Amino acid sequence: MNKPTINVTPLIDVLLVLLIIFMVVAPLRPSSFKTRIPSESSDLSNGDPHPLLLVAAIESDGSLSLNSQRDLGTAADPSKLTERLRKVFAERKAIVQDSIVSSKDPEPNEEGSVERTVFVKAPRNASYGAVAGVIDAVKLSGAYPIGLQIDGLQ
Repeated sequence: MNKPTINVTPLIDVLLVLLIIFMVVAPLRPSSFKTRIPSESSDLSNGDPHPLLLVAAIESDGSLSLNSQRDLGTAADPSKLTERLRKVFAERKAIVQDSIVSSKDPEPNEEGSVERTVFVKAPRNASYGAVAGVIDAVKLSGAYPIGLQIDGLQ
């Protein structure tokens, strides 16, 4: 009597196909995550914030503020914050364009000259969805890059 045996040829064929698939897909995988780390801080003991600094804060009650301006909507409806940021960026673009007209630079880089960095600040008890919604609203306004302001790290 013949002892039954398993035919491994189809198994090897499937394994070789999977190996080829993984070899093709492996280079497509992202290999890095780009971040910018702040440089060594200078003496900021005077406490005055930079005039171009924009901080979109989520208050503990869910309302939004931009620097010292309050009543810019809520985390559930950040449309007022988005509109306010668009106005700020438009004003900054107009200032840059006025300075470009008065300068002798033949080909200025208008888009790169406008400061559009916005920091998002949220309390520790804020939900992930609320913070993600505000980040999306800030991104929709044209801000780039967007940073997270974290207080009280230990």
